[in-house]
Amino acid sequence: MFSRVALRAAPRQQPFSLVARRTFQTTRAQLSSPYHYPEGPRSNLPFNPKTRFFWFRYLMYCVVGFGAPFGIAVWQTYRPRS
Repeated sequence: MFSRVALRAAPRQQPFSLVARRTFQTTRAQLSSPYHYPEGPRSNLPFNPKTRFFWFRYLMYCVVGFGAPFGIAVWQTYRPRS
């Protein structure tokens, strides 16, 4: 991961001691920016899991999503040939 120039510039006895370590810096999030969104738990979800019947809607979503391919396969198998 070190560049060849940095390795050539370093002395042969201690090749990695003089090579600068790469550091990553970040700046504080600007709340006035139109591209900053709120942070925290459940803030990035497109639905609200704290509603009253969320569990039922989630269960139905999973049942339909898992069962639809099998239902389509059965329907295709038993439909009359045209």
